[in-house]
Amino acid sequence: MTDPHGFLKAPRRPVPARPVEERLNDWHEVYAGQALLPLVAEQAGRCMDCGIPFCHSGCPLGNLIPEWNAYATRGNWRAASERLHATNNFPEFTGRLCPAPCEDACVLAINADPVTIKNVEQAIADRSWEEGFTAPHPPQRLSGKSVGVIGSGPAGLAAAQQLTRIGHTVAVYERADRIGGLLRYGIPAFKLEKRYLDRRIAQMRAEGTKFRTGMDIGGAVDVIELSRRHDALVVAVGAMERRELPVPGRELCGIHQAMEYLTLANRVGEGDLATTPVTAEGRHVVIVGGGDTGSDCLGTALRQGAASVVQLDINPEPGDARTDTEPWPVYPKVYRISHAHEEARGRAGTDPRFFSSATLRFAADTAGRVRALHLTEVEPVARAPRPDTERVIPAELVLIALGFSGPERGTGLMTQLGLTLDARGNFARDAGFAAVRGERPAGAGTDGVFVAGDAGRGQSLVVWAIAEGRAAAAATDRYLTGATALPAPIAATDRPLVA
Repeated sequence: MTDPHGFLKAPRRPVPARPVEERLNDWHEVYAGQALLPLVAEQAGRCMDCGIPFCHSGCPLGNLIPEWNAYATRGNWRAASERLHATNNFPEFTGRLCPAPCEDACVLAINADPVTIKNVEQAIADRSWEEGFTAPHPPQRLSGKSVGVIGSGPAGLAAAQQLTRIGHTVAVYERADRIGGLLRYGIPAFKLEKRYLDRRIAQMRAEGTKFRTGMDIGGAVDVIELSRRHDALVVAVGAMERRELPVPGRELCGIHQAMEYLTLANRVGEGDLATTPVTAEGRHVVIVGGGDTGSDCLGTALRQGAASVVQLDINPEPGDARTDTEPWPVYPKVYRISHAHEEARGRAGTDPRFFSSATLRFAADTAGRVRALHLTEVEPVARAPRPDTERVIPAELVLIALGFSGPERGTGLMTQLGLTLDARGNFARDAGFAAVRGERPAGAGTDGVFVAGDAGRGQSLVVWAIAEGRAAAAATDRYLTGATALPAPIAATDRPLVA
């Protein structure tokens, strides 16, 4: 274990971000990273090695946090990497992207500052690559079974890597022109530089996983024919049914879905475009939606040189402390500052968010472009407009970041496989991740179709997607072979540790 008095000797010190004025001038990652290994080792030493480590329950992957904290404290990065990768295929992603519910579940968080678990995780993952500990792990023998994974986001990639390593022949099919799903085109480079994604994909290729891009399964590619090529299918297409904003003026030019905006910005970063046709440069920007996607849009707009940026959140401003309805160790809804909010405050001096605010309508200029947004304050529970609170703010670019309501409806993939929807609008599945299927064309088969990630769970965190991919891989392997040695961290019926 670490020093049992470490948490008393060292205060919490997260890895510092780069200065705001520096990072707003580039697209590199916000945080300084691994030049601070002594700091990370010191912070890992604050771990108390609790008898019951509640950080495990806060993490869907069940990461062995006290174990790799102890190894990191001693500078044994190889052992730390082994324990980290034992439960997590892609810690270099989660160490950068996960909001770290494990930290809110840390026992220290009861009455003190928790361990900087996320920083330690990223440090171990990056050190592992630098030292060559993260070598490819091709299977020792092949099973003779073939699996098709539809979708290359974190759930699909995790399922594919697990199934490849156990000996199955795996092909990943992606509709876009590059592998990665939202990791590629949804997450901005200042949160995840794409070289880390490319590096992991190269490792998976070396292990034997095959990748096929430009494959619109259920569209140009017949899913029934695809199912005949494989002994099982894993559907991991994400939750891409975007929520809309049905208010007057929605049809005006200059109003875009957030994912359209982020994808174009990422394509500029990939070199596909010289400039993006949807830019915030010199414009007054309004982001409708207070979640992570809205924060990503905020950071992107600031780097593009927006004249001003406002983010509307229909929820009331949270407090700084847990409420009685959100006791430790659940992940609480408290006031949080993302790096993008910090950047906006550094430039404008105020938080860019308008809480308890809803859009009433949009106004246009003479050319039919959006020029203003009418908003109102709303009641915290009923979300009904408060009288006499309407106001008008300038809006020359509006980004709708209201999240997603499940997988895309009525697609060829859905109808040809006979996939059904559950009460929450996601692809229905049983507790073992097998798809619950209704009517389907002749030849579609009856078994061997599994659903993983946001497609079955609904919009969620990257750490949940990886956990789901691992669990779906175990279910697929059991279907193919009758048993499995793959770990299954969760069941499809598990829910996040939230109030």
